[in-house]
Amino acid sequence: MSRLSVEGGFRLEGTVRAAGAKNAILPIMAACLMLEGDTVLQNIPYLNDVSIMLRMLNALGVRAEYRKNEEIHVVNTRKIRHIAPYDLVTSMRASFFVAGPILARAGFAKVPLPGGCLIGARPVDIHLKGFEALGATISMEHGFVQIEAKALKGSEFRLDFPSVGATENLMMAACLAEGTSIIHNVAREPEIDDLGQFLQAGGAKISGLGTSTLTIVGVESLTGINPYPVIADRIEVGTLLIAGAITNGDVTVKGAIAAHIKPLLTLLAQAGAEVETGADYIRVKGNGRLKAVDFETEPFPGFPTDMQAQMMALLTVSEGKSVVKECIFENRFMHVRELMRMGAKITLEDQMAVVEGVENLSGAEVKITDLRAGASLILAGLVAQGRTTVYGLKHLTRGYYDLPGKLRSLGAKIIE
Repeated sequence: MSRLSVEGGFRLEGTVRAAGAKNAILPIMAACLMLEGDTVLQNIPYLNDVSIMLRMLNALGVRAEYRKNEEIHVVNTRKIRHIAPYDLVTSMRASFFVAGPILARAGFAKVPLPGGCLIGARPVDIHLKGFEALGATISMEHGFVQIEAKALKGSEFRLDFPSVGATENLMMAACLAEGTSIIHNVAREPEIDDLGQFLQAGGAKISGLGTSTLTIVGVESLTGINPYPVIADRIEVGTLLIAGAITNGDVTVKGAIAAHIKPLLTLLAQAGAEVETGADYIRVKGNGRLKAVDFETEPFPGFPTDMQAQMMALLTVSEGKSVVKECIFENRFMHVRELMRMGAKITLEDQMAVVEGVENLSGAEVKITDLRAGASLILAGLVAQGRTTVYGLKHLTRGYYDLPGKLRSLGAKIIE
């Protein structure tokens, strides 16, 4: 099993640049199925998930390749295939993003039920209800979802929950539907805005980005975009800033957009860290031992569930007692047991964790259970006494582009 070792006790200091946002890149890559001609995407880290989506696009009849200068070149000039490969969709949940584009282009999509991190059920029923509202018929057969519509029809409907994935999938499908679609109770994450702006650049007619209601006027076709730079990864930004705060360091992240992680910056300031923001950077500086803070995860613009584990690592060594409530996924406290192996004092009750800060964590052997849990354990290792060996790096590399290398550039002692 792949692993790395972290020597704790080193203060991080310096400047680092954030990579492009995984959660923006994947739906934008899926949307390339709808754009006729050539498209060039910029600021693309070569993550495992990006590699899987490249394979997906090629399997569906689109030529897509990664270039060394962090670009993806997509050529879409042929009729796309309508069946998404089982092995790719089941290995990465975000592969289900291709359902909407395939349906819009081909009129029929056959997609396996998705896989991914084991952080909760995350059903796709909201996606399917939306496709039905656009005039599609749904059936299930041998683990595949079959979605069919000779012509999607614009419709007005409301999502049962502001699901990010459903919002993106349905927004893409509606772009090529006949007439106008009005979708209420949509998610508002920055990655959705980025996808919307990408589609607009290709000729889509979308209004309401950043609000809870989207209005989409269907068009006959979309054209390729050259180039389109993807936004910075706000979760990577937050992880690097917490690395600075937890080590009582001084870390600046370039390319960061403060509005995308405002709840995290507010919590860090409340905990006692110094926070400075600019047009394209965020700086966090430690100011002695931080203090306990309470928070709960919420859809954007609330505190992101993807930062819950990393923030909890910081709270394990903060002064006082913190209460963390997970309101998005029902199984996203799997990192707690591993943090406790390092000496953290955490008690769980349903979807709530009570964290009592300790003076010091101790290095230990721990195992990554999901992507964000991996970041949490590395952050804890930065301040633990002695060496922490972290196993299961395959989860970490799904969503972070060389996180150990970026931390080393700031002064961390990490051996891979």
